[in-house]
Amino acid sequence: MTIRLDSGLDSQLDSGLGVRESFRLGMIGCGGIGNVHAATARRAGIEIVGAWDILQERAEAFVKEYGGTAVASLDELLAMKSIDAVVVAVPNDRHAACACAALRAGKHVLLEKPMALSTAQCDEILAAAKASTGSLQMGFVCRQSPTALAAKKWIDSGRFGEIYHIKASLYRRRGIPGLGGWFTTKAHSGGGPLIDLGVHVIDLALHLAGHPRVERVSGMTWSKFGSPIADYRFTSMWAGPPKLAGVFDVEDAATALIRCAGGLTIEVNVTWAANIPEGSTRDGISIWGTRAGAWFDVLGKELSIATEEEGMLVDLKPQFDATDPMGQAWDEQYRHFAQMVTHRKTPVATGCQGRSLQAVIDAIYESSKQNREVEIS
Repeated sequence: MTIRLDSGLDSQLDSGLGVRESFRLGMIGCGGIGNVHAATARRAGIEIVGAWDILQERAEAFVKEYGGTAVASLDELLAMKSIDAVVVAVPNDRHAACACAALRAGKHVLLEKPMALSTAQCDEILAAAKASTGSLQMGFVCRQSPTALAAKKWIDSGRFGEIYHIKASLYRRRGIPGLGGWFTTKAHSGGGPLIDLGVHVIDLALHLAGHPRVERVSGMTWSKFGSPIADYRFTSMWAGPPKLAGVFDVEDAATALIRCAGGLTIEVNVTWAANIPEGSTRDGISIWGTRAGAWFDVLGKELSIATEEEGMLVDLKPQFDATDPMGQAWDEQYRHFAQMVTHRKTPVATGCQGRSLQAVIDAIYESSKQNREVEIS
């Protein structure tokens, strides 16, 4: 039987921004994800006063849409005293340099995922944050989706009992982004779907479980579909059309088993490209607990819970506002960002958590390379 609950723990989650804090924002990187940040900032009533991009014309187009001044260099942007905080939304290989520069300039920073290309770069960012008058928040937006917030609320109430396994999956049949561009060039991106999609679901799984210490990982990556670029057949192609003279030296699929202290395991499956029949797999998070289990699509509208009530096996559907899951997740992230900037609240996703996640990603790549399980010290 299925029961839809609408009281107590299952009351509607507040999906709005809730507060409109006053601070001024600078944008580092004006591409696709920078525009998503800007649209969210505008909904939150946050003024964008400056923008920089490696392509000057892209920064100029950005400020025509969102306001502010397009500047010619990162240094010029960070020298603007009117800017209180910045968003770092550049390719992965520039995360560390841009975040460190912003923190050294005393700016608050919202840093897009992944934190960097290596734990060594993460340590540089953490050192800059420690010495800065600004604060650092990681852009792990999936934590703030309506389904994830509802699941976390149930978990924290203890109604799942002991959580002993989480399965986290994101599949694309043919969805390699910008084939031949920076996404598929390891020197710029750090990897393929593991560091692009996997960071979202691994971070979310660890967050739901209360950030247990990861002890060991066993992983495998494959690269089967993106080379030669001219032969790739796709269902979607975001981040620009294929660049036939470009580079594809990253994986297009990855799987891993993550073992945590206390016995929790996390199974991860992510693909940019695979021969997956329609309907044979589904994206989402499965949670296995001793008192209850659950499944949800990260950006979906329902949380399905399997449990027992009064000696009966029942399926529950908690009620919460999920009218616009993507928009709500971004709005909630910015609500926390505003509280960090204006009230010095603890970041909803910390730099230390970003560094721990990077260690897991690095270990999965190393496990695949060595064809064995790898320990994380």
